[in-house]
Amino acid sequence: MFNALVVEKDEESGKTSAEVKQIGEEDLPHADVTVAVEYSTVNYKDGLCIGPGGGLVRKYPHVPGIDFAGTVESSDDDRYKPGDKVVLTGWRVGEAHWGGYSQKARVKADWLVPLPKGLDTRQAMAVGTAGFTAMLAVMALEDQGLKNGPVLVTGAAGGVGSVATAILANLGHEVAAVTGRPEQEEYLKALGASRIVPREELTEVTKKPLEQETWGGCIDAVAGAMLGRVLKQMEYGSSVAAIGLAGGAAIEGALITPFILRGVNLLGIDSVMQPYENRVRAWERIAKDLPMDKLEAMVQPATLSDLPGLGKDILKGQVKGRVVVDVNA
Repeated sequence: MFNALVVEKDEESGKTSAEVKQIGEEDLPHADVTVAVEYSTVNYKDGLCIGPGGGLVRKYPHVPGIDFAGTVESSDDDRYKPGDKVVLTGWRVGEAHWGGYSQKARVKADWLVPLPKGLDTRQAMAVGTAGFTAMLAVMALEDQGLKNGPVLVTGAAGGVGSVATAILANLGHEVAAVTGRPEQEEYLKALGASRIVPREELTEVTKKPLEQETWGGCIDAVAGAMLGRVLKQMEYGSSVAAIGLAGGAAIEGALITPFILRGVNLLGIDSVMQPYENRVRAWERIAKDLPMDKLEAMVQPATLSDLPGLGKDILKGQVKGRVVVDVNA
């Protein structure tokens, strides 16, 4: 028997509850590889799955945790053998499939990636889905050609924004970090941000088709009115990598003008269904380009028993940086 955070749903009331329980290997789903999980993280989707589900969870009882890192315990696939260190992000694990908030997980071999050299399992989950997404966004901007102006990072104190800020600064870019929390200024500057942009400067919807060219690139975790405003301020031929929609799914106040008069590119970043080759490329870049001392400054440690509270906090925007869950603590 081993510990897992199990979410159950009362069919009459429709309410869910989450608590740490003991389960056995026979409870795990059928798949190729059994992993002894060491660390997981807390992401916005995890908050939804720990709580009301957000339409992501297919059936209950459910074990959330959209990412994890650990050691292969047994494998029916030749690509992995007992003792191999692995990391998993995406593939709807923790949503439609049982995830990493458990001391053991059983998943398809296709969903795993070998842990890259230079990272241990704790560091991999300090990066987690958020950091993996941040690196995908940086790579997408690079592939399109980053311009000379500063790179704007919205939602900069969050998981994706924190890692994106650290990576971009480490690569030599001037980073402008957007936050609605003035108390995070010292934290963001320690990550490498050279400029703090108050959120309210970018949330007003304007009727102007274009504004002054300001940003050489942008990683946007907010969407909504902020993305509509940012698009009008992008340099000619620059790109915005869109990774989230905390401010709403619509791009308020947006016009087609930035795309056809300035050649601005809007790049959608999906971390869930990324092909294997691109996953390996991103993790190798993370091991090389993310300064580990900056990574450690983002980390908030947690245990399985902390997760119900943290799930509520992240939905309220009250979690800073990266939460690393030691599932064996």
